[in-house]
Amino acid sequence: MTGRFHGVGVGPGDPELITLKAARLIAAADVVAYHAGVGKESNARRIAAPLIPDTAIEERLAYPVTTGATDHPGGYAGALADFYEESAARLAAHLDAGRDVVLLSEGDPLFYGSFMYMHDRLSERYETQIVPGVPAFAAATAAAAAPLVRQTDVLTVLPGTLPEPELARRLADTDAAVVMKLGRTFPAVRRALEAAGRLDHAVYVERASMEGERRLPVAEVDPAGVPYFSLILVTGDSRNGTRSRLPGERSEARDRSAAPEAGERPAVPAAELLVVGLGPGPGAWLTPEATAALAEVDHVVGYGPYVDRVPQRPGLTRHASGNTVELERARLALELARNGERVAVVSGGDAGVFGMATAVFEAAEDPAFRQVPVRVLPGVSAVQAVAARAGAPIGGDFAVVSLSDRLKPWEVVERRLRAVAEADLVLAVYNPASRSRTEQIATARRVLLEHRGPATVVVVGRDVGRPGESLTVTTLGELDPATVDMRCLLIVGASGTRVSQAGRVWTPRWVKP
Repeated sequence: MTGRFHGVGVGPGDPELITLKAARLIAAADVVAYHAGVGKESNARRIAAPLIPDTAIEERLAYPVTTGATDHPGGYAGALADFYEESAARLAAHLDAGRDVVLLSEGDPLFYGSFMYMHDRLSERYETQIVPGVPAFAAATAAAAAPLVRQTDVLTVLPGTLPEPELARRLADTDAAVVMKLGRTFPAVRRALEAAGRLDHAVYVERASMEGERRLPVAEVDPAGVPYFSLILVTGDSRNGTRSRLPGERSEARDRSAAPEAGERPAVPAAELLVVGLGPGPGAWLTPEATAALAEVDHVVGYGPYVDRVPQRPGLTRHASGNTVELERARLALELARNGERVAVVSGGDAGVFGMATAVFEAAEDPAFRQVPVRVLPGVSAVQAVAARAGAPIGGDFAVVSLSDRLKPWEVVERRLRAVAEADLVLAVYNPASRSRTEQIATARRVLLEHRGPATVVVVGRDVGRPGESLTVTTLGELDPATVDMRCLLIVGASGTRVSQAGRVWTPRWVKP
């Protein structure tokens, strides 16, 4: 009969925070295991030391390396993978011998805990029980007497090892946050907090619940003295059940409630509203004009993934929303601009090609916004990006059609497809499919084949300019609709479109009579 494997959380440092269940299992363990850093004692063992029986076998699982520097042929990841395999084998030997094994974890076993790697390797082979523990951030919150979240607030837990721009973006887009894994990352974390406008609400807590505990504003912390056992709490103003407006709250309803009512008179002259095309994705495809504009505005409004592409900086408030509320976010932007706020509405590709520019001008028809000037800044469109990757398929006359029938009847889409096919134009197809629209691309292919030969050249670009980019050159007859999704843009050639010996697709500018 094999032994039982227990992952036991021992809390953040104070032995009195160990749960009764954890204490009982530790006191009855045949084997007590714990992780330790290079040349260091185990903090988990220190916490649980009074409970470990004299009869218990102790297994000290010492990491071979705690930084990215190693001569292991597999690098840091390879060294750790080998360590976890060896550690699991050591514990498995005890379990196979019928001994119950308790693996101690600081805080909670499943919250940034090393126990998880043993759980991955052992839980399917042995009876496993996990005992939760008080996580470090809970002790830090108590130490700082800093309420984190109330009612519908969102709490985000972030590792300080994230890239600084990503950390700043996530800090700006949440109500409250816990930032773990400090130490050498502290300077970058502090800069990210400042860029997100959250530095004034950030509290640093060191050695929560342990001897030497201290807390102070992040702005006052000496970066040279930040130990591993430290974290940062970021809160909003929660006094009297309310809080200050936080940068980038993702709730569309909250954004609208924070904006002025449509009937109010502006207190200051209206500011110019910018509508900015961000291009298909790569930063190098963002125009200098757009970059300069985004560096000057106070608000960025748009669909969440597009807002995420704008670097966070001090003074920038982000308003991210879903993909089907274009008019609502256009009105929000106009209301902000009407009250003198510098605002940019962002859109992928070119804002004037199936983008936010039209929604803004539609919302601006409201007489309440007649004083708001609107300027559109062009961007590289998706069709340009795919065409450039393929060669020059839109070198001659071409048309652009979206297969989405969310804003127009499918009958209209089909009629336009026939007209383009009959006119022998190159056709760029946006929004060819989605999770709820899987038949349109097959129908579009059938309609086009009524007027085009099966050998007609087709280019399928997926995620062009982004990670995982692919480009496929096929024909209308061989195109498999099942391989096309919302991340694709198609270019269907005209009768004159050809493929060079090098595989480049191009359409002549001339047309034979």
